[in-house]
Amino acid sequence: MLTACTDASNSNQKEDSKHISFLYNFSTNSLDPHVDTSYVPLRAGITETLVRLDEENLTIAPWLAKDWSGDDGVNWTINLREGITFHNGKEMDADAVKASLERALEESVAIQNALKIDTIEADGYTLNIKTKQPFPEFISELVNPNVSIIDVTEEDIINHPIGTGPFALTSFEPGSKLELERYDDYWDGPSNLDSVTFAFNEDANARTLALKSGEVDIVYRPEVESLDSLSKQEGMKVEATETFRVHQMTMNMERKSLQDVNVRRAVNALIDRQKIVDTILLGYAEPAVGPFAPSLPFAPSYDQSETGSKEAAVKYLEDAGYTLKDGKMQKDGEQLNFTLLTYSARADLPLIAQVFQSDAKQIGINVEIRQIDIPEEYMASNRDWDLATYSNLTAPRGDAGYYLNATYHPTGALNFSGAEEPKLTEIIDKLNQTVNQEDRAVLAEQAADYVHENVINSFVLHPSTIVAYNENKVQNWVTTRSEYYMITNKLDVK
Repeated sequence: MLTACTDASNSNQKEDSKHISFLYNFSTNSLDPHVDTSYVPLRAGITETLVRLDEENLTIAPWLAKDWSGDDGVNWTINLREGITFHNGKEMDADAVKASLERALEESVAIQNALKIDTIEADGYTLNIKTKQPFPEFISELVNPNVSIIDVTEEDIINHPIGTGPFALTSFEPGSKLELERYDDYWDGPSNLDSVTFAFNEDANARTLALKSGEVDIVYRPEVESLDSLSKQEGMKVEATETFRVHQMTMNMERKSLQDVNVRRAVNALIDRQKIVDTILLGYAEPAVGPFAPSLPFAPSYDQSETGSKEAAVKYLEDAGYTLKDGKMQKDGEQLNFTLLTYSARADLPLIAQVFQSDAKQIGINVEIRQIDIPEEYMASNRDWDLATYSNLTAPRGDAGYYLNATYHPTGALNFSGAEEPKLTEIIDKLNQTVNQEDRAVLAEQAADYVHENVINSFVLHPSTIVAYNENKVQNWVTTRSEYYMITNKLDVK
């Protein structure tokens, strides 16, 4: 069970070296930061972006860029920090950053759509960027890990990206682990650690056992059922932090049955959110009705009276022309069937799928659960499914624009539902060109209300991010709400 974890023990480290072994829940076979959907290069401290999220204030903070301006929302000037080098010793100047941004745009249509860049000009340590349209939130989109700055002159970006972060990659075993060493010339001060192992295992139980045995020092998302025993183990620290994430039921609106809003309403009503929070997440979450956590200023308030109501689901299906006959919910002699996708990297999602399958069966709906590996790849290239349990960051920039553009705009990279709603698109387009934060919050609420009223996807819960680590050894670990910043130069051992 532990074979995929790692030889992450310190056996290959010098006895007097300062080493931390970190075990993550998503594996990756590529470290290309411009297309890697697991964001491992940034999370592992290899790469950085021009700006980062200040999670306390929900604002954008300088990182590789020291400041910026763009009063008209179209012409942007970004001034870079000077004296920063890539891990190969080359200088990070405006030409290098321009080349990195241009490669990101070439490699990813999603980045093209997100950044809306028309031209980039480089001059010393200054970038002059022009967007295709007024786009006041342009700078916040540069937080995206897929816009990490790398030296694009290196040959093997997939297996060995060269970034500016506190740790340089020494080896990569796809699907298994990365070995990292301190970059002594790191611009923000070198780490006190000598090395880090960043390993993968998608089995939550295996991750927990690896921590308990001392094989690793930090585990991301241990098995929820193990948290009580972990907390009681001497030296173990368990942290649970509210995130910007939502577990949702993605609906493929290209499927005939789900084109009827009453069928979508029935699916939404069937989801027993509180039962799922209590029995699967053991309270480490809160029920969701909309995509945004209630603590966010642009999150609308909703009526939750229909959640977990089989009666309401049956009523909606009757409105859609279905009848419950011989134990089967049917229309025109055919039973209502759903193919439901799920994936095991987030251990709670298959369990949510099973609860939904069981509840649907009670009102005569047949649900076939299909396990997939990489949900983004599968849902983008296959339309042979109806529903999918999917987990999404909804406000990783501290703003609603990212999620609404990615998930509901026709050009969005995460628009797996195939939503193409002119009224909703109009609201999102207006949001993209609005500067005032109060006005943006109003538009974000309008968009979220439209999604809710038309049931374009359904929302299950807002999970806490749970991390467990050996507090007798690990020092300065921070569990972030954005889930972006993990291996930093502040991380240390006691």
